[in-house]
Formats: sequence, structure tokens, C-alpha cells
Amino acid sequence: QVQLVESGGGLVQTGHSLRLSCAASARTFSTYGMAWFRQAPGKEREFVAAIGRVGVSTYYGDSVKGRFTISRDNNENTLYLQMDSVKPEDTAVYSCAASTYFHGGNYFETDTYTYWGQGTQVNVSS
Repeated sequence: QVQLVESGGGLVQTGHSLRLSCAASARTFSTYGMAWFRQAPGKEREFVAAIGRVGVSTYYGDSVKGRFTISRDNNENTLYLQMDSVKPEDTAVYSCAASTYFHGGNYFETDTYTYWGQGTQVNVSS
């Protein structure tokens, strides 16, 4: 089992940057595929980005491609999301998730992920 704790959210202006972190409790962090999802008020949860176990394979949702970068540090058991050129529509609660069933065909599905963090709020002002 793994516990996930996000941090780094807050208020940021349009066009600026923000870096989210997700600290994992498991010493087996490197065995999990990881992802970021977000949910805005009144909307469904949306896939943002995912990364394979060793950090080589990365995947992005269309709305963030070219602006956000996902990465991980398996020595520090931490997942990151670098958010650049943010827009007001990026406002949402961002959650990290972990999966032992992760592969190139299911990384974007919420059902793939067993463990979820509580989320961190990101607000982008226009």
C-alpha cells in the first residue's frame, strides 16, 4: 500500500509557472506507474499526465501538452508536475495517483489507479 501527499498548489497568475509535488510513502515507489489528474468544479476528473515506473515513458493530455512536464525521482519517492504558461482553465484540484497495472494502453483511465492523494488546489488568475 502507498500513501500519497500532494503539495505546491496555490494562486498563480496567467502565464506564470507552478511546480506540484507528490510524496509517496512506499519504499517500492519505483514499481508504480504514476499520474496526475485534475478536477474543476462541476466537471469530471480529467487526465493530465502520466509517467512510467523508471521515468522514461511520459504521456500528456491534449490540454496540457507542451506546457506541463511530469517527472519523478525514485530515490526521493516523489512525483512532480511542472506547470508552465498556466491558463485560467488550469484551475482545478490536482491529484496524484499510483498504479501497479499501468501500461501504455491504460494510463489515462482513472480505474487504472489504485491509490490517490487528497489533492492540492491550483487557482490561476486572469
